[in-house]
Amino acid sequence: MDFGWTEEQQRRRQEVIDFARRELNDDVRERDAGAAFSAEAWKRCAGFGIQGLPVPEEYGGQGADPITIMMTMEALGYGCADNGLLFGLGAQMWSAETPLVRFGTEEQKRRFLPGLCDGSLVGVQAMTEPESGSDAFAMSTLVEQRGDRYVLDGTKTFITNAPVADVIVVFATSAPGRGFGGASAFLVERGTPGLEIGPPLAKMGLRTIPMGEVRLSGCEVPAENRLGPAGAGLAIFNHSMDWERSYILAGAVGTMQRQLDRCISRARERRQFGQAIGKFQAVAHRIVDIHTRVRTGRLLLYELAWLRTQKKSTTVESALAKLWVSESFLASSLDALFVHGGAGYLTENELERDVRDAVAGCIYSGTSDMQRNIIAARLGL
Repeated sequence: MDFGWTEEQQRRRQEVIDFARRELNDDVRERDAGAAFSAEAWKRCAGFGIQGLPVPEEYGGQGADPITIMMTMEALGYGCADNGLLFGLGAQMWSAETPLVRFGTEEQKRRFLPGLCDGSLVGVQAMTEPESGSDAFAMSTLVEQRGDRYVLDGTKTFITNAPVADVIVVFATSAPGRGFGGASAFLVERGTPGLEIGPPLAKMGLRTIPMGEVRLSGCEVPAENRLGPAGAGLAIFNHSMDWERSYILAGAVGTMQRQLDRCISRARERRQFGQAIGKFQAVAHRIVDIHTRVRTGRLLLYELAWLRTQKKSTTVESALAKLWVSESFLASSLDALFVHGGAGYLTENELERDVRDAVAGCIYSGTSDMQRNIIAARLGL
């Protein structure tokens, strides 16, 4: 691996940071308080090319390589204070776009991908159910084929982007009790009879991106909207989860770097007992811990991106990265708050929002415990 950036990559990274600072940080505090989604910020990201990063150029995307994608998402996290927006973008890119790129028919790609890239469409994946979270094999949403249509019945919950989504990748099974046996994926469009999307769910963090329930009652989907072969649900889900676990927290590394920079400045400028607080080990050690997490998180992510350029399996590496970066983001957010003391606890300083947002990273895309299970299994345990 080459750990040096080319001049072009360095220029691109700075362009992303400048864009994020200039276009994405308006009223984040107010939108967080009101749980308000910014359609304008979403479209600005699309105009800059964010949503199109993993999509080939012939479908309106950027066709970016894995390392460029990782660099862009990390830089976006450094410049953008809106963690909810970053999470919503990732939810679309990794769980809706990448399955379409890999498993979609030519007609499906040309129908959906350009709109997902240009911001005129919002997409997401719906897998989690009220009784099927980490145990995805307990999925109970049913599908029955009737002629040239499929009929779906079931409920999905905790679905990020659902209240604003135009197209949803829904997983359903024709063989209840067999987990992914008989499971298939379907592209369900807003307005389809039998599809109901519930109101946004109130939540602790990531409040600037909505989450809701997806209810399917006799929901008829045309056969041409089946994604991939019948029964390919497991392959499609695993493919999207590998992408998601690889990239969903790249922005968190950028955010941790921003926290580190803030903490260093605070430790140099804030004085107590006649000296800068950075001279106290209790403060300095917290900052060193943040620095260590940033460096190790970045190494894990870019090793992962490099392996993707080599077309190698990344199942374990994506689980490692997801586990480490998610738990590091939470720990570093708390440390950054503590370095700022009482000021860090105030909403106006925005560090408390990072703490609330970071908690979710240890849950979504597979909990930390599930990532440990994946890694342990590969170790033969």
